[in-house]
Formats: sequence, C-alpha cells, structure tokens
Amino acid sequence: MLTPAEVVDKDFLEHRHQLLEIAAYLDRYDAAVQRTGQSGPVPHKLKLIDQALAVLRTPPSERGRACDLLELFAS
Repeated sequence: MLTPAEVVDKDFLEHRHQLLEIAAYLDRYDAAVQRTGQSGPVPHKLKLIDQALAVLRTPPSERGRACDLLELFAS
C-alpha cells in the first residue's frame, strides 16, 4: 500500500500533463473566439469543465471527487 507522499509522486507527471491539456483546450477556445469574433454564450461543455475544476478545488464529498464528477458529466 502506498503512502500519501508516494501516491503524489507516482502520478504527478501524468496529472500535470492532463491539466496542461485542459489549459491548452481552453486557450484554443479563447483563440478561436478572438479569431472569429464569435463570442456568444459560453458553451455548455465549457461550463461543465469549469464546474469540474471547481469540484476538484473543494474538499471531497463522502462519495469522493470521481463520483461527484461522474454525476456532473451525467447531467
């Protein structure tokens, strides 16, 4: 069984990569809005990403963050 520090060390690079992918995705959206001038309402999928990031920033519920995210994306 891994210690908390070992869990962090084991998966840090993979999760850092995933966060960079999300940042690049949002940057591509912002660039497309600037390039096309189409700035309408924020798409539902981007709102879900923003809500998911908020879930990750808060203390976990009893069910855990993964269950909270699954419920969010199922809505």
